[in-house]
Amino acid sequence: MRPEYKKKSIRSYVIRAGRMTDGQKAAFDNWWPTYGLSLFDGPLHADQVFGRKAPLVLEVGFGMGDSLVAMATAAPEVDFIGIEVHPPGVGRLINNAGQAGLRNLRVYMADALDVLADCVADESLDRFQLFFPDPWHKKKHHKRRIVQPEFIAAVRRKLKPEGICHMATDWEAYAEYMMEAMCAAPGFANTAAEYCFADRPDYRPKTKFEARGEQRGHGVWDVVFRKTAD
Repeated sequence: MRPEYKKKSIRSYVIRAGRMTDGQKAAFDNWWPTYGLSLFDGPLHADQVFGRKAPLVLEVGFGMGDSLVAMATAAPEVDFIGIEVHPPGVGRLINNAGQAGLRNLRVYMADALDVLADCVADESLDRFQLFFPDPWHKKKHHKRRIVQPEFIAAVRRKLKPEGICHMATDWEAYAEYMMEAMCAAPGFANTAAEYCFADRPDYRPKTKFEARGEQRGHGVWDVVFRKTAD
C-alpha cells in the first residue's frame, strides 16, 4: 500500500508552458537516454545506475539545473538525482551535464511524491535537498506548499541514519514555516542551534538570482536538519 500522502490530490506545483530552446529540445534526443530515469523503471538501484557505491543526494525542484550541475561537477565522488516537472529546466540540465561529461547525475521528470513513493528506497539517501520551492505566499494557498508533515515524514524514511535534510528559501515567512515544520517533525535535530538557521554550506552554490538579491538586501535562509534515531 502506498503511503498516506500519495492519496492527496493537491499538488505543490503548476505546470507552466515554458518555451524550450532548440538546444533544450535536442537535449532530450541526445542526452535523455544517458541521464533520464523513469517511474516505469520501478525501484531505483543507484549502485547499478551509477555503476558504483557512493553517497547519494536527491534534490527536488532543481529549476533550470545550474546549481545541481555545479554541485555534481564539484563533487565527482557523490552521486546526484534530480527531480523536476518542467521540461525546459530538465532539457537545460541534461544538455549541460552532457556537455560537461558528468557521470554522477541522473534526473526524473516526474512528481516528487511519486518518485519518493515508488522509486526511492528507504534509508538510501545521504542528503535530501529542496532549494527555493514555490512559497505559495497567499494564506489560502499554503496547503499547496510541498513542505507538509506528511512530506517531511516521507523524506525522513528515505534518509540514512544521520542523513541530512537541507531546505533553503528567499521568503522569510516560508523560512519560518519550514523551521517550525522541521522542529515539530519527530526524528530530526537542527544542525545549528535550536530554532536557528544554518550558514549556507559550501556544497550549495550561490545562484546568480541569490547574489542579485543579496545586493538588494534580500535574505536567504538555510534550514538544515539531521535525521536522528527513532
